[in-house]
Amino acid sequence: MLTIKEIMEIIPHRPPFLLVDRIDELEPGKHAVGRKCVSMNEPFFVGHFPGEPVMPGVLVMEALAQVGAVICLSLEQNKGKTAYFGGVSKARFRNKVVPGDVLTLEVDIVKCKGPVGVGMAKAYEGDKIFAEGEITFMIG
Repeated sequence: MLTIKEIMEIIPHRPPFLLVDRIDELEPGKHAVGRKCVSMNEPFFVGHFPGEPVMPGVLVMEALAQVGAVICLSLEQNKGKTAYFGGVSKARFRNKVVPGDVLTLEVDIVKCKGPVGVGMAKAYEGDKIFAEGEITFMIG
């Protein structure tokens, strides 16, 4: 398991934009499972939406991308580099993420060629899927 402090030693994200609380499983270059405990104190809930707090879907995808970045940047040859979001395809948002949800963030790297790669990503809690899609990244 990696703590927030250990995650911040691998990826450059910092609060309030660090959207991963811990990494439970990590196979560098291949697979990771992280967690995000969604709290009413998240800064985006102030405006999204007053009276009905919902975590923006793009931030759920960003949380998944951060888990993907941990997978890639934990490889020795990528230490000290940055993983940039290159795109999202086949994204589906199946349920709202609200305060109190604990997201399981699972990413599997399915293709890597040079500095570009693709990961299959899914955010869920138990049997409830919140979002899934294919994320593309570039290491620079």
